[in-house]
Amino acid sequence: MKNEQLAMNANVLVDELKKHPSEFTREDIINYVVDHNIRMVNFMYPGGDGKLKTLNFVISDVAYLRTILTCGERVDGSSLFDFIQASSSDLYVLPRYSSAFIDPFSEEPTLCMLCSFFDKDGQPMASSPEHTLRKAAKAFRDATGMEFHAMGELEYYVIKPVEGRFPGRDQHGYHESAPFAKMGDFRKKCMRYIAQAGGHIKYGHTEVGCFEQEGLLYEQNEIEFLPVEVCQAADELMIAKWVIYNLAWHENLTVTFAPKITAGKAGSGLHIHMRLMREGRNMLVERGGVLTDNARRAIAGLMELAPSLTAFGNKIPTSYFRLVPHQEAPTNVCWGDRNRSVLVRVPLGWTSGVDMSQTANPLEQEVPIEERGSSKQTFEIRSGDGSADVYQYLAALCVACRHGFEMKDALEIAERTYVDVNIHDDANASRLNQLAQLPDSCSASAKCLEAQRAVYEEQEIFSKDMIDGIMAQLRSYHDRTLRTDIEGNVDETKRLIQRFFYCG
Repeated sequence: MKNEQLAMNANVLVDELKKHPSEFTREDIINYVVDHNIRMVNFMYPGGDGKLKTLNFVISDVAYLRTILTCGERVDGSSLFDFIQASSSDLYVLPRYSSAFIDPFSEEPTLCMLCSFFDKDGQPMASSPEHTLRKAAKAFRDATGMEFHAMGELEYYVIKPVEGRFPGRDQHGYHESAPFAKMGDFRKKCMRYIAQAGGHIKYGHTEVGCFEQEGLLYEQNEIEFLPVEVCQAADELMIAKWVIYNLAWHENLTVTFAPKITAGKAGSGLHIHMRLMREGRNMLVERGGVLTDNARRAIAGLMELAPSLTAFGNKIPTSYFRLVPHQEAPTNVCWGDRNRSVLVRVPLGWTSGVDMSQTANPLEQEVPIEERGSSKQTFEIRSGDGSADVYQYLAALCVACRHGFEMKDALEIAERTYVDVNIHDDANASRLNQLAQLPDSCSASAKCLEAQRAVYEEQEIFSKDMIDGIMAQLRSYHDRTLRTDIEGNVDETKRLIQRFFYCG
């Protein structure tokens, strides 16, 4: 299995070193830089705005390279995070060798690595989003004996001048092909670069959103990842957004991950799929496709903390213009099988017992049932969007799922919040009225986080400073009634959308 993973790995360092990235050492990085005449090294790390920051190094000799790989460098934390005071702002950034990749955009050969933050005492920075996620993943593992895996569905719009030929159908872009879809080559190039940077991609395609406005074509695309260990999943999403933004810049296109870019058209989300693993085995389903109690407990935790999860996954006012009724984005706290109107969805799995491949390809022998994809089963939360800090958001989801295992009534909550109907159908209004609602603004999300903050601060996973900072940011928008205040006001809506166009 390991040799199969190495044989077709798109990361050139993996191909050269014949190692899995988790096995990369300092000497591996030094040897690669020397052997390939790499003259530039980039340290990259997320700031408080959720975007990757970059520190460039010119490599003049091996001794200097060894020094920065060993000791890292100082940075001003107060300029990266609002909650850090200038009087105590010095931080260290140390590269993680396992994240090394070659910058696909630099004319001069450049090696990039993601970094971790450390404080003045040489300890991991307590309020670092990346370290918060690591603490959350460890706490989940310690409490359950299972590994928390995740992957994202990264939705975004690509915008370019209208060509006039082969127009796509308005709001019918799902899985469209060329020539009616125009940005397939751009998406495929993004996917190739993301894979070369270590991303594990499942597939890419156009999404529903497709429309023309003021001489511009807006085409929605999606790149979906494969489930990996949750800390790695966050790294991959961060690098993917960086790649997509950069490639758009180089190709004179405009890209946005904003949750809503115009009224009446599909918004973009960041759906997160999760699975629970023990010794390489998926713990979500039993033979016959029955959902395990493990899965139900984790989902119950998401139901219980759903009101405050929006504080991490929906961080700007336009997030709540997407979370409205009668869209595929959720508004009610509930879960279900295959139902795209719920908050948490258990998607169709490969548990029917039928070898579909053998049916489609009669010359093939039947494949044993344990090899047909039962390990692919996930459960998906559909509320988040591109405004999320992916490390904070995945950490919050990890905390919520662990919380489900700690709740004595978890299975009862899972039963109570399960729905098997279309909750937006008028015939099911009575069921809809029994369900809790997601917050409708940043202000409301801050209030929910304040009420539930103790769960996130348990075991010092989320620091008090980080929670205070998130609530202060949400409250600063003063958007408690914004959605109704500007309803129908085209100009004000447009100004709001432009303000948050390049979120995350």
